[in-house]
Amino acid sequence: MSVDESASLRRAIPIDRIKYDDRGLVPAIIQDYLDGTVLMMAWMNSESLAKTLDTGETWFWSRSRQEFWHKGATSGHIQHVKDIRYDCDSDALLISVEQVGDIACHTGERSCFHQIDTNTVAPPADTLSDLYQTICDRRDNPREGSYTQSLFAGGDNKILKKIGEEAVEVVMACKDDRAPEIAGEAADLFYHTLVALAHHRVSIRDVYRELQKRRK
Repeated sequence: MSVDESASLRRAIPIDRIKYDDRGLVPAIIQDYLDGTVLMMAWMNSESLAKTLDTGETWFWSRSRQEFWHKGATSGHIQHVKDIRYDCDSDALLISVEQVGDIACHTGERSCFHQIDTNTVAPPADTLSDLYQTICDRRDNPREGSYTQSLFAGGDNKILKKIGEEAVEVVMACKDDRAPEIAGEAADLFYHTLVALAHHRVSIRDVYRELQKRRK
């Protein structure tokens, strides 16, 4: 991490503003910087927060071992810090990271929040990412009667034709200035574009990365 990047993080979250509990700890929620998936929650003290700000990688305090731990030091699943925020009471942290290896949980799952009751499910992400994963599942595990599967079966000819049709529908709805129709047609266009991405095995995360670069 460069000196400028470290200084930028420190400007974003002055350590003296953070309120720690009676154990000297503050909860830190770790979130994927691209799709917002909550990856894990851990504890920090002032020293581990300082290490995080200085290195640009997450450091935590282990309550059971009573020692610092550098996330990914042994597994290689390091978290590169993109942004740090603190809540309105200054007693909780939200840290956006780029997760190396796309695995944050010690179980090998992407997120520690991957369970509902006894059933293992994918952690929640933004709507487009969730939809993209569903589309990929239809591609890899065809289901009879699935509209998405019928698009894949038709290949580029069918998929690209639908994108063209939906783009025209968005234009027409905008020209008519009908908000509900614009939203509906845009949703159709997003969906069919995601099908094209999945068909060509382009990850939606690559699209997000490109958008992130363009923001800068």
